[in-house]
Amino acid sequence: MNYPLARDSASPGVGNQPALWEASAGIASGTRSILDLASDIREPLFLLKREGSYEIRPAGSPVEPNAETLPVVGVTPAVHPSNLGDLGFCADYGLRYPYISGAMANGIGSVAIATALGKAGMLGFFGAAGLAPPRIAQAIDQMQAELGDRPFGVNLIHAPQEPQWEENVVDLLIAKQVRLVEASAYLALTPAVVRYRVHGIHEDALGRIVAPNRIIAKVSRIEVATRFLSPPPEKILNKLVEQGHITQEQARLASHIPVAQDLTAEADSGGHTDNRPAIAMLPTMLALRDRLKEEHGYPFPLRVGLAGGIATPASAAAAFSMGAAFILVGTINQACLESGTSDIVRTMLAQAEQADVAMAPAADMFEMGVNLQVLKRGTMFAMRAAKLYQLYQNHSGLHDLSEKDRTTLEKTIFRAPLDQIWTQTRAFFQERDPAQITRAEGDPKFKMALVFRWYLGKASGWANSGDPNRKVDYQVWCGPAMGAFNEWVRGSFLEAPENRSVVAVALNILYGTAVLYRVNSLRIQGYPIESPRIIPQSIEQLKEFFS
Repeated sequence: MNYPLARDSASPGVGNQPALWEASAGIASGTRSILDLASDIREPLFLLKREGSYEIRPAGSPVEPNAETLPVVGVTPAVHPSNLGDLGFCADYGLRYPYISGAMANGIGSVAIATALGKAGMLGFFGAAGLAPPRIAQAIDQMQAELGDRPFGVNLIHAPQEPQWEENVVDLLIAKQVRLVEASAYLALTPAVVRYRVHGIHEDALGRIVAPNRIIAKVSRIEVATRFLSPPPEKILNKLVEQGHITQEQARLASHIPVAQDLTAEADSGGHTDNRPAIAMLPTMLALRDRLKEEHGYPFPLRVGLAGGIATPASAAAAFSMGAAFILVGTINQACLESGTSDIVRTMLAQAEQADVAMAPAADMFEMGVNLQVLKRGTMFAMRAAKLYQLYQNHSGLHDLSEKDRTTLEKTIFRAPLDQIWTQTRAFFQERDPAQITRAEGDPKFKMALVFRWYLGKASGWANSGDPNRKVDYQVWCGPAMGAFNEWVRGSFLEAPENRSVVAVALNILYGTAVLYRVNSLRIQGYPIESPRIIPQSIEQLKEFFS
């Protein structure tokens, strides 16, 4: 392909003499489109200069100057998807590709997602949040049986309203020897997450500190990121020593390592989010990483990946270009066949556009006023959940509700008397955490919160099970990335929900990212080319590029 010269390019030749390329080598100009050439990510491309124009060639051999040679003014290397992120990160976790599926609560981040990605050289986290320990244990057993030595992880979510649940999950993770967790929604470090990290810490024969349990922390705030990238607080370590969880020597060793060596900067995403812009957040987190590594003198690197809004090759390429060690996706995997949600929800997500999202109160942090991002299109959950929080703020208990408000709640939201809902709620916490019942019976406002949280919790369950009678109340965690994904795959085989597998989606994003790297490399070397749309291909079509 020939284009007029945009400018004189710096030559990769020696001194002032440009390297020369055999004009007869490779493929003649015009026989393949530039996108065809860039799409074969296995071969380098060379930018040649011919009589005031540029020419792209996939192959050739430098020779002595003669009439059949052209000067080489740019080179675009082969780009293998495994080289897109931080190679050390992939090596440490046994990954081939720097691609992670984040933990989506209530098992939406399913065993099937974790095993499919694990077998494909990527990493999936099981969504343990909201589940009882026996259900989590079952999932761990399945993943360990199916994956063997291949990597997987389990979510550990901050549970300020249920600290005993968090402790019980850590007990389970330690007992099952789960070596990797995704710590999410943390507002501050808890004894539970620190206990998981420092369990089994020791020195090897060379005097190096070895911490068997690893954490990838997902955060959106600098102050929280600082806590995770710093050593555990002395106060918490001393408490763990007093409780007999670690020795004094282990506490000393723990004071020299970060709570998390790896961190995911979470931008505008589905579920718990601060709606932060990725383009501003990631550079800030990278600067924090560098400062804390120097401050604490760690002999190993700290690494930062990016989540939130990543749903296309363009967004993934932007993340890696800004310095992300890895990318983490969530919302788009919920729309895949392997997710732990229903076909009805998958169809709803496949129809979503970028503006079809809203913020709504979070069940696990309801009283704190924390919100999460959900699908707005096709459901009234966000509006109804907001109404419940408004009533909670303005009343001292269920007894304080007006007759009109009570009737509206029982008829439209709960579809049952509030006393009946409390009976169900009481039975739930009798098994999960009886201390919550004791507190509620002495605190009417807290009792009201538990009843209102019944709806928030059930709304996610109705969506996951596909309850047709409760579609209007579905709580579907969703970020604007879903709309971007749907636009990208429009007209391709991935447009249909029944064709969306997590591996097919992942390989297309990684492959498309590699193609865009090559296109962008040509652009910055003077070749006037627009970024193309990378049309998704089947796994079979992509296999040759991932060998």
